[in-house]
Amino acid sequence: MTQATAIIIGASSQLSREIAKQLSEQQVKLALLVPSPDTIADFAASLPGDISVHALDIYAPDTAIAQLEQVWQELGGAHLVLVNTGVNHYDPELPWAPQEDIIKVNVTGFAAMCNTAFNLLRSQGYGQLGAINSVAGLRGGPSMSYHASKAFAQNYLEGLSMHAQRLKLPITITDIQLGMLDKAAMQGAKMWLAPLPVVAKQILSALAKGKRRAYVPKRWIIVAWMTRLLPEFIYNTRRWKKKQKKQQAE
Repeated sequence: MTQATAIIIGASSQLSREIAKQLSEQQVKLALLVPSPDTIADFAASLPGDISVHALDIYAPDTAIAQLEQVWQELGGAHLVLVNTGVNHYDPELPWAPQEDIIKVNVTGFAAMCNTAFNLLRSQGYGQLGAINSVAGLRGGPSMSYHASKAFAQNYLEGLSMHAQRLKLPITITDIQLGMLDKAAMQGAKMWLAPLPVVAKQILSALAKGKRRAYVPKRWIIVAWMTRLLPEFIYNTRRWKKKQKKQQAE
């Protein structure tokens, strides 16, 4: 392959679209995989360069694997495979259905895509697998299945990196630890936010540098560092606040 080629799995989100836009401006040949190709057809047509859109059923791993393999064959391989699949739900009543949905997409679907991409890169002999992950995986949280799924993703990617090293393969695994931007936006914490183009640019910069792990926006490395160090009785703020209220009542 002479022209740089990339596959984006889960290209329907706003972040994926911005990444695709910036890659297309760099003349990278793109294959965008989404559940419903029609939903991004106009967007894909607006991009410069060589862009194709393909269906991906993330809820059916065997089907999704076959779809990714087919796209790979049509492209003749790829330099980069970027996985950005993930859902999140929160309901304080903890019904099982939303949690099962998270596990199906964020764990089973994610692993199926990363495993397939890694094997395709291995057969090619080189390349990079990147994944949009989250700092939510560093500790547990109210949306327990989401936090747990991101911890799974982090460890799965680390395992793939170790496997590539054991096999002495020139395959780079990059874990993009995205800050919890939705939560920051809801809390009005402007310090922890960044414009979407900046977020996408930082992600592409980390991928280009072949980083093993990167925090985006960069300032979220501070949150990650603090999150790891905080003991549970401080990290679990809901429990701490409850105790504080009880003491005030006395």
